[in-house]
Amino acid sequence: MTTSNNRRGYHHGDLRRAVITAALDAIRSDGPASLSLRDLARRAGVSHAAPAHHFKDRAGLLTAIAGEGFDLLAATLGKATDLRDAGVRYVRFAVDHPAHFQVMFQPDLHHPDDPELRRARGRAGDRLREAVTAVPAGGRGEDARLAGVAAWSLAHGFATLLLTRNLEGPMAGRDPEDVFRALAGLLFRTDDGPAVRDGGP
Repeated sequence: MTTSNNRRGYHHGDLRRAVITAALDAIRSDGPASLSLRDLARRAGVSHAAPAHHFKDRAGLLTAIAGEGFDLLAATLGKATDLRDAGVRYVRFAVDHPAHFQVMFQPDLHHPDDPELRRARGRAGDRLREAVTAVPAGGRGEDARLAGVAAWSLAHGFATLLLTRNLEGPMAGRDPEDVFRALAGLLFRTDDGPAVRDGGP
């Protein structure tokens, strides 16, 4: 992929995708702070000017990655069957897309007011709020907005601790999704009865 013929063979969209893919690989291995457009051009096998042509600068590239991440998150949350399943899907998204996850919630890395990013972030937020408001008031309290913050905090905090390997001791080899289901059951109820227990909706 490093020859000039290969560079000329890229279509416009393919080149943009190649740069994003190279960036995601770099973030997974070294984190977003070390990201360099020149290094990405080398990794993707394209001219050093190609990343700047598509994204203008490093923050523009990270904005595109954050927006893509929120779109992926919205899609996975949209398939949730209930609030606990939404939380499990949130954690699974973080594990499956760790590079996106590292960038999405760090506004100092990208352009947080970018219109496309704001729309994608809004869609993901809407999916989480829908899961929270579907829980009867007896199971989440009367303030749905605060319940949404609690649900997000639980899922995001658990995912972050998991990705940074801070749960290896407490997890004791247990499946992360099973552990999260148990935690969610301690916090939210799906009806006016006892909190949801681990093992089924």
